[in-house]
Amino acid sequence: MKNGGWLRCPKPPATPNQPSRFHRRVDSAACPRFSGRALKVFLLLVSLAAAGCARRAPLPVFGQIPDFHLISQTGEPFDRKSLDGKIWVADFIYTHCPGPCPRMSAQMRRVQTAVASLPDVRLVSFSVDPDHDTPPVLAEYAVRYHAQPGRWFFLTGDQKTLDSLDRHAFMLGNVDGSMQHSTRFVLVDRQGKIRGYYGTDQDDPTAHLIADIRRLARETS
Repeated sequence: MKNGGWLRCPKPPATPNQPSRFHRRVDSAACPRFSGRALKVFLLLVSLAAAGCARRAPLPVFGQIPDFHLISQTGEPFDRKSLDGKIWVADFIYTHCPGPCPRMSAQMRRVQTAVASLPDVRLVSFSVDPDHDTPPVLAEYAVRYHAQPGRWFFLTGDQKTLDSLDRHAFMLGNVDGSMQHSTRFVLVDRQGKIRGYYGTDQDDPTAHLIADIRRLARETS
């Protein structure tokens, strides 16, 4: 029955668990289901809305790494321009460290394995004891942790340069001969900008670090 232009579904009979044929027929006419095409459009709109909500904001920028000139484990010069266009992870260690350095290098090796399919990712370990960590010493340490040549670099050189990088660029600490150093990893993008710090309050920060490396890899260079 029409009322004000609306078609009302009639009330169910006294036995709602067993509706009459008439009631089922009017229900179907008055309250139609989505057509197949309309349902597809509806689902598409829901999917697009969900994708938009799920899109994450870009990683923040914490600073810029300046140019530097150091020496790698191969004895060859290594500067910041060697990393232009690369995503890279940095840490500060020393080879005779009795504390966290072996764990950090093992975690860095885990990152190396996880990003093997990403050719533009590099790993860079800076020594906080450049007097002891000569290129041959760093080369031996690199072999111990299965560092891939051309992928994972161990750097030494002028202490003032290393101290300036640690303190002013990465903002992690000092290279002053005390062997005190941060245990955090730092993620740097293709333009030399710091995009993340990982560690300290995390027992194993590699999962989060690897995920963010992949996020940067999807960004346009």
